[in-house]
Amino acid sequence: MSSVRNLRSGFRQWRVHRPFWGGLLLTLAGAEILLTEKASLKVVMHIGMQGLAGYLLPTLMLLCGLLILFNPTQRLFYSLLGILLSLGTWLTSNLGGFLIGLLLGATGSCLTFGWLPEQEPRRRLLRRRHERQRAATEA
Repeated sequence: MSSVRNLRSGFRQWRVHRPFWGGLLLTLAGAEILLTEKASLKVVMHIGMQGLAGYLLPTLMLLCGLLILFNPTQRLFYSLLGILLSLGTWLTSNLGGFLIGLLLGATGSCLTFGWLPEQEPRRRLLRRRHERQRAATEA
Protein backbone atom coordinates (compact mmCIF):
# COMPACT_ATOMS: atom_id res chain seq x y z
CA MET A 1 0.00 0.00 0.00
CA SER A 2 2.83 2.39 0.78
CA SER A 3 4.45 1.71 -2.60
CA VAL A 4 1.23 2.86 -4.30
CA ARG A 5 1.28 6.03 -2.19
CA ASN A 6 4.93 6.62 -3.04
CA LEU A 7 4.17 6.09 -6.72
CA ARG A 8 1.23 8.52 -6.60
CA SER A 9 3.30 11.03 -4.65
CA GLY A 10 6.16 10.75 -7.13
CA PHE A 11 3.81 11.21 -10.08
CA ARG A 12 2.19 14.20 -8.39
CA GLN A 13 5.59 15.81 -7.84
CA TRP A 14 6.55 15.16 -11.48
CA ARG A 15 3.25 16.56 -12.72
CA VAL A 16 3.50 19.77 -10.65
CA HIS A 17 6.71 20.83 -12.39
CA ARG A 18 5.33 20.79 -15.93
CA PRO A 19 2.21 21.88 -17.87
CA PHE A 20 0.74 18.39 -17.62
CA TRP A 21 -2.83 18.96 -18.77
CA GLY A 22 -1.84 21.14 -21.71
CA GLY A 23 0.69 18.59 -22.95
CA LEU A 24 -1.74 15.74 -22.44
CA LEU A 25 -4.53 17.49 -24.36
CA LEU A 26 -2.20 18.36 -27.24
CA THR A 27 -0.97 14.75 -27.38
CA LEU A 28 -4.53 13.42 -27.35
CA ALA A 29 -5.51 15.89 -30.08
CA GLY A 30 -2.72 14.68 -32.35
CA ALA A 31 -3.67 11.05 -31.72
CA GLU A 32 -7.37 11.74 -32.36
CA ILE A 33 -6.66 13.52 -35.64
CA LEU A 34 -4.36 10.70 -36.75
CA LEU A 35 -7.13 8.21 -36.00
CA THR A 36 -9.66 10.19 -38.04
CA GLU A 37 -7.24 10.08 -40.98
CA LYS A 38 -7.76 6.31 -41.00
CA ALA A 39 -11.53 6.70 -41.27
CA SER A 40 -13.34 5.09 -44.16
CA LEU A 41 -13.43 6.99 -47.45
CA LYS A 42 -17.15 7.71 -47.01
CA VAL A 43 -16.32 9.79 -43.92
CA VAL A 44 -13.11 11.45 -45.10
CA MET A 45 -13.59 15.07 -46.17
CA HIS A 46 -10.23 15.95 -47.78
CA ILE A 47 -8.27 13.75 -50.17
CA GLY A 48 -5.58 14.80 -52.60
CA MET A 49 -2.35 16.75 -52.38
CA GLN A 50 -3.03 17.43 -48.74
CA GLY A 51 -2.59 13.75 -47.95
CA LEU A 52 0.97 14.06 -46.64
CA ALA A 53 0.17 17.19 -44.65
CA GLY A 54 -2.86 15.37 -43.25
CA TYR A 55 -0.51 12.91 -41.56
CA LEU A 56 2.38 15.30 -40.89
CA LEU A 57 0.52 17.96 -38.90
CA PRO A 58 -1.11 15.63 -36.33
CA THR A 59 2.15 13.71 -35.96
CA LEU A 60 3.92 16.96 -35.14
CA MET A 61 1.11 17.86 -32.72
CA LEU A 62 1.58 14.55 -30.95
CA LEU A 63 5.33 15.16 -30.81
CA CYS A 64 4.86 18.70 -29.45
CA GLY A 65 2.54 17.38 -26.74
CA LEU A 66 5.10 14.78 -25.67
CA LEU A 67 7.90 17.35 -25.73
CA ILE A 68 5.83 19.65 -23.52
CA LEU A 69 5.48 16.83 -21.01
CA PHE A 70 9.11 15.77 -21.03
CA ASN A 71 10.90 19.07 -21.80
CA PRO A 72 8.80 21.83 -20.17
CA THR A 73 11.56 24.47 -20.41
CA GLN A 74 10.70 25.00 -24.09
CA ARG A 75 6.93 25.06 -23.48
CA LEU A 76 6.33 28.47 -25.10
CA PHE A 77 7.78 27.41 -28.45
CA TYR A 78 5.99 24.07 -28.39
CA SER A 79 2.67 25.68 -27.44
CA LEU A 80 2.89 28.25 -30.25
CA LEU A 81 3.82 25.53 -32.71
CA GLY A 82 0.97 23.39 -31.32
CA ILE A 83 -1.67 26.07 -31.86
CA LEU A 84 -0.46 26.72 -35.42
CA LEU A 85 -0.49 23.00 -36.20
CA SER A 86 -3.94 22.63 -34.63
CA LEU A 87 -5.33 25.41 -36.77
CA GLY A 88 -3.63 23.95 -39.83
CA THR A 89 -5.43 20.66 -39.38
CA TRP A 90 -8.69 22.43 -40.21
CA LEU A 91 -7.62 22.39 -43.86
CA THR A 92 -5.58 19.20 -44.02
CA SER A 93 -7.08 16.62 -41.69
CA ASN A 94 -10.82 16.14 -41.96
CA LEU A 95 -11.71 19.55 -40.53
CA GLY A 96 -9.32 19.14 -37.63
CA GLY A 97 -10.37 15.63 -36.70
CA PHE A 98 -14.04 16.58 -37.05
CA LEU A 99 -13.43 19.65 -34.85
CA ILE A 100 -12.68 17.56 -31.73
CA GLY A 101 -8.94 17.34 -32.30
CA LEU A 102 -8.72 20.98 -33.29
CA LEU A 103 -10.44 22.10 -30.08
CA LEU A 104 -8.38 19.74 -27.91
CA GLY A 105 -5.17 20.96 -29.53
CA ALA A 106 -6.07 24.63 -29.18
CA THR A 107 -7.09 24.18 -25.55
CA GLY A 108 -3.94 22.23 -24.70
CA SER A 109 -1.72 24.80 -26.41
CA CYS A 110 -3.40 27.66 -24.57
CA LEU A 111 -3.10 25.87 -21.23
CA THR A 112 0.58 25.26 -21.89
CA PHE A 113 1.24 28.84 -22.95
CA GLY A 114 -0.43 30.18 -19.81
CA TRP A 115 1.33 27.82 -17.38
CA LEU A 116 3.75 29.51 -14.98
CA PRO A 117 6.34 27.25 -13.32
CA GLU A 118 7.07 29.53 -10.35
CA GLN A 119 3.45 30.14 -9.44
CA GLU A 120 2.55 28.80 -6.04
CA PRO A 121 -0.43 26.45 -5.78
CA ARG A 122 -3.87 28.04 -5.47
CA ARG A 123 -4.63 26.64 -2.02
CA ARG A 124 -1.58 28.24 -0.43
CA LEU A 125 -2.28 31.51 -2.22
CA LEU A 126 -5.90 31.61 -1.04
CA ARG A 127 -4.90 30.61 2.51
CA ARG A 128 -2.37 33.47 2.68
CA ARG A 129 -4.92 35.92 1.32
CA HIS A 130 -7.46 34.89 3.99
CA GLU A 131 -4.81 35.16 6.72
CA ARG A 132 -3.93 38.70 5.58
CA GLN A 133 -7.60 39.68 5.55
CA ARG A 134 -8.08 38.28 9.07
CA ALA A 135 -4.98 40.09 10.31
CA ALA A 136 -6.20 43.35 8.74
CA THR A 137 -9.66 43.06 10.36
CA GLU A 138 -8.16 42.23 13.78
CA ALA A 139 -5.78 45.19 13.71
